[in-house]
Amino acid sequence: MEVKRRSARVVTFGCQMNERDSETIMGILSSLGFEESPSVDDADIIIFVTCCVRENAENRAFGNLGETKRLKERNPHLVVGMCGCMAQRSDLREKVQARMPWVDLVFGTHNIHRLPELLQRVFSGERVIEVWDEPCEVVEGLPAMRAYSHKAFVNITYGCDNFCTYCIVPYVRGRERSRTMEDVVAEVGNLAKSGCVEVTLLGQNVNSYGRGLPPRPSGVSPDFADLLYEVNSVEGIERIRFTTSHPRDFTDKMVVAAGSCDKVCEHFHLPLQSGSDRVLDMMHRGYTAEKYLGLVHRIRDVIPGASITTDIMVGFPGETEADFQATMDMVRQARFDAAFTFIYSPRPGTVAAEMPNQVKDDVKHDRIYRLIDLVNSTAGEVNDELRGAIREVMVEGPSERDTSVLSGRTRTNKMVHWTASKEHKPGDLVRVRILEPRTWTLYGEEVMSGGELDV
Repeated sequence: MEVKRRSARVVTFGCQMNERDSETIMGILSSLGFEESPSVDDADIIIFVTCCVRENAENRAFGNLGETKRLKERNPHLVVGMCGCMAQRSDLREKVQARMPWVDLVFGTHNIHRLPELLQRVFSGERVIEVWDEPCEVVEGLPAMRAYSHKAFVNITYGCDNFCTYCIVPYVRGRERSRTMEDVVAEVGNLAKSGCVEVTLLGQNVNSYGRGLPPRPSGVSPDFADLLYEVNSVEGIERIRFTTSHPRDFTDKMVVAAGSCDKVCEHFHLPLQSGSDRVLDMMHRGYTAEKYLGLVHRIRDVIPGASITTDIMVGFPGETEADFQATMDMVRQARFDAAFTFIYSPRPGTVAAEMPNQVKDDVKHDRIYRLIDLVNSTAGEVNDELRGAIREVMVEGPSERDTSVLSGRTRTNKMVHWTASKEHKPGDLVRVRILEPRTWTLYGEEVMSGGELDV
């Protein structure tokens, strides 16, 4: 009789940093003999990697944790765990500890490497709550179960030193630490040997990479531009992406490096947050609207055809209609390829949560609808300029809606769908002529030969 292997399910909320943490957690579980379960219903271990950047993410995580009570009643041997940013907040951690006794394990963002020891204590019958207030040194060599074979996230920094007044990340992710250039390049090299062709360099602020690292023989510590040149030289890698970039720290050296490195994709995610200098100052962002727009123009001058995407917040405390109109004006001037728009959500423990003049909900919703309309209109105009152009697209796989249609992304990170004229596997690079550009997606046809290839 076949013996059923123990299985585990990792459920992820939030950003790419959490997605990468989830790969490590599943890698550790695999090394302990667990296979990945397709659903929570059949898993022997369920671990939730949580996010508390916005209230909606918290609510979703709590809802999912609540659902596991039913699973635990059906299977008393089920182990339920919670980690990530919510675990780092004492109020949320205590809420789980007091109100959800069926949650067996809580750990934070700084002690993922201790998961084997923590699970052993759980298996011995202990309820384990272990969250470190401060991170230790960067732990290298942890296993990972990668979500994809053709592309991968690679952490280059952990934590954040910016302390934007609305943001909880520095409090739950800790102060900024950089991995050594040698460790980053070694990981990318190993990924390339395994067949990976695209890497995304991850950090809360990749532009500040290198601060605190020992100086090189030149007497200067490496910076992000230096890292780009090194990763660009790794054989087998075809595309390099990075996120997130803080506009304040995006130096001219970085612009030149991005333009010089042939594998660095022509896509730059630059969170604007607000177009009002007054609001930017209250946010502690460290740049003005004029400086931000100057950076956008500089990137487009050095790297023609570059796409610029952004994050924009409405309803920050004290934001007036005039401040909001300044944001709308920035959208018109910058002509973003896409924007993630969201309503300000007070985060306990941040400076902004205690600020006076909190904006009313109805005003926030009115502004977000107007902003979305403008962003959609601008993005649609930008994409329409691609009609008839030929673009290099990396195959992601069949479309979820129609398996006869392939989907993939351009170097500028635009999603493309086209009818498959031949078999392709994820990671293949194909040429696609854009026939029908829409606001968020491009539709086209594969070009087998001929025609000038653009970005």
